[in-house]
Amino acid sequence: MERSQHTAQAERLTAMVKGRVQAVGYRAFLQRHARDLGLAGHVENLPDGRVEVLAEGPREALEKLLVHIRNGPTHALVDDVDVVWGEAAGERGFHTY
Repeated sequence: MERSQHTAQAERLTAMVKGRVQAVGYRAFLQRHARDLGLAGHVENLPDGRVEVLAEGPREALEKLLVHIRNGPTHALVDDVDVVWGEAAGERGFHTY
């Protein structure tokens, strides 16, 4: 069973990430950290070169993931991150697309 810390306080973070974030292990890096933090959602490469991150869980865990989103793995270069906060919708697991 996949871990998830969904509670009444669960929130949703949607981040659009620009930079050198495709073909550098960025999605796998974020998936690993999101799962370690007990978050649910997905990370997806977009056709325009950006990466979309949607994550749900406690605000504190989402803030920790946001640090990883901004830093990325060794070969990534994050230029900009647009973040939108919202209410959790009940995502399960954490997937890459």
